[in-house]
Amino acid sequence: MSKSASQSHPKGLYTLFATEFWERFSYYGMRGFFVLYLTATLAKGGFGLEKTEAYSIYGIFTALVYVTPIIGGILADKLIGQRKSIYVGALLMAIGQFIMAMSVTDMHDLFLTRQMALYLGLGLLITGNGFFKPNISTMVGGLYSANDPNKDNGFTIFYMGINLGAFVTNFVGGSLAENVGWQYGFMAAGFGMVVSTIWFFMRETSVVSGETGLPVGLPPKDDPHKKNKLEKKDWTSILAFVVGLTVFSYIIVHFLINVDADIINTVVGIIGIGGLGYLSLTIYQNTEGATQWSRVGVILALAIFNIVFWSGFEQAGTSFNTFANEYTDRNVMGFEIPASWFQSINAVFIIILAPLFTVIWGKLSDMKLNPRTPYKFAWSLVFLAIGFGIMAIANDTYTASNALISPIWLVMVYFFHTVGELCMSPIGLSMITKLSPPKIVSVMMGLWMGSIALGNFFAAQMTAISEYYEFDTFYFITVYALVAAALAFVVSPFLTKMMKGIH
Repeated sequence: MSKSASQSHPKGLYTLFATEFWERFSYYGMRGFFVLYLTATLAKGGFGLEKTEAYSIYGIFTALVYVTPIIGGILADKLIGQRKSIYVGALLMAIGQFIMAMSVTDMHDLFLTRQMALYLGLGLLITGNGFFKPNISTMVGGLYSANDPNKDNGFTIFYMGINLGAFVTNFVGGSLAENVGWQYGFMAAGFGMVVSTIWFFMRETSVVSGETGLPVGLPPKDDPHKKNKLEKKDWTSILAFVVGLTVFSYIIVHFLINVDADIINTVVGIIGIGGLGYLSLTIYQNTEGATQWSRVGVILALAIFNIVFWSGFEQAGTSFNTFANEYTDRNVMGFEIPASWFQSINAVFIIILAPLFTVIWGKLSDMKLNPRTPYKFAWSLVFLAIGFGIMAIANDTYTASNALISPIWLVMVYFFHTVGELCMSPIGLSMITKLSPPKIVSVMMGLWMGSIALGNFFAAQMTAISEYYEFDTFYFITVYALVAAALAFVVSPFLTKMMKGIH
């Protein structure tokens, strides 16, 4: 007789599920209309930027959102633990969203121009996400033992929390932003982070290992046998982190706005090289024996395919968003659907398909036919290519007729991309917690987020690259994804052996 869901999965999973729901409500709500906000005219409250410039800002933002988790993972592992990191991140992101709301109008009384408020808000969102993102995923992994057959399913359930938040938010934040005022969209996102913080605080004691019954995510030096939640001294350090990082971010933004771009690029390059060097050293010092090194090699190899996938998938916030806004017939019985609502289609399919995939992976495991992780990655790239092939045909259809096209085209694209995502993203998160050396699980999760960062950055550059070489963007990504898929299938047998017994 199979166990029920409540018996199979620790209660802490549902605490983290809801915490992530509200964080994703915040992030995807802002992301869904961000490019539209940047490209809206000054008269409509936007910044009046050209598409390529808006895409670039969006790409840098979404890339850095996945770079800072490397630092957040190191700080959690070495200094403050996952729980304190989640609180620091949540509070910083709440402040960041409210400051983004202030970017709609000049706030000279608070020493904030629109540009400063925009970049300060983005900076706090990036920093806060670095503390929050890797550590909540690591805590989900900590609820299960390394070879618990429910672990992949647990991450898939957790992934539904991400997408429930992404689904709801565009109907709330997107509608407020496009139809009432941009600032109200950002304020709704900020409210989401406040709720996320309160929920995690109320349910913190439920986050315990299903195997040992001990609390997960406490500061490294704390004894989990004597303590099951954060104490007053922990909250003192949390608030110190939040205040200090907010002030530091203000100083940095004020400096960057008044500094030559070449100097900024040089400083960023030095920081990037230094960070990569430190990350490499951390991995080297904490990886022991041939088995651990072999598994780390698998993580690094799969990170390359992860970059390829997200460089295509993240067109959702740029070229797909523009396509929905300008080339898609959004009128339904006299009501014009806000373009940001299309960002929820992916989330709808996740909600529908994630339980189905959970059943499929479980049935295949029972039959000993469940594909190993590298093969699932290869299939994800196949589905990505199919989606872009459909998008290329949709674009040709619009060009030939010069008339707005049916939204069904975008729905089909998002369907195939969602299937690819379910073969890639939750599987990747689970894989990191299985294959990483025990001492640096959060660091390796940060590294994984870093590969997504590169994917996001490349996604924003795809249009510029294809235009430079006079390629059609959608056909270009179709071929690019197919080539990567073929390579993934070729190397999968070797990567499977390198996993050393981990499925």
